[in-house]
Amino acid sequence: MSRTKSPANAKVAAKAVDKPAKVTVVMRPSFRRERALMKQGIWPVAGCDEVGRGPLAGPVVAAAVILDPDRIPKGINDSKRLTAEAREALFEEICATALVSVAAAPPWRIDRDNILRASLWALTRAVKGLPQPPRHVFVDGRDKIAVSCECEAVIGGDGLLFSIGAASIVAKVTRDRLMCALARQYPQYGFESHMGYAVPQHLAALERHGPTPHHRRHFAPVAAAWARLEGVVSGAPELPGLDLPDSVVVVEEAAVQVA
Repeated sequence: MSRTKSPANAKVAAKAVDKPAKVTVVMRPSFRRERALMKQGIWPVAGCDEVGRGPLAGPVVAAAVILDPDRIPKGINDSKRLTAEAREALFEEICATALVSVAAAPPWRIDRDNILRASLWALTRAVKGLPQPPRHVFVDGRDKIAVSCECEAVIGGDGLLFSIGAASIVAKVTRDRLMCALARQYPQYGFESHMGYAVPQHLAALERHGPTPHHRRHFAPVAAAWARLEGVVSGAPELPGLDLPDSVVVVEEAAVQVA
């Protein structure tokens, strides 16, 4: 006995055949854009990125990196795609083979200027702190920064360009180390586990203990906690010292000590 498909079933079957399978393409960073500029005689080329726009506490940390084309560490990628162990290992390699500068915008600057302006300030300071002035700068995101050379904003650049990926790793490791140092000063907040982000543990600690001087006053959960304890916490404290390689240039600002 033969069976024939109904018109409705035939249409469904045709759609199933004609519909292409979804393919997920994972972009991997490369050194192509930097090398293209080198061929034009444009060098040094720096990549820069920042970490820490979203947390309720701690600074925004920016890094600028000029990689050595002949000694690029293997495995550089967007820091968010790497394990903590991989980031730490790559951080040491990058600092040993590249020119590196870091800068931090503390909470008081974030509160005064807003998070975007403070981030752009830190990125600019990091680039200006490089031991050798770059002739071209790639910056992650949509916004260019005020530097004396050509600047190119690259959306998703930390996953596309080695130089930006390297900067994202340096910024992430530096900020994580700083938050772990703050955790030793304020153990009740658990900074070492959430790095200042608004996780339930952190929100509960804010409710229980109130904000520290390292919290960002204008972020809503902190503002609410501050309203309950107005005047109890004040001042612009220094950030704790960090264990960074001697090769890393650290830009300092009043009330910020990250070296």
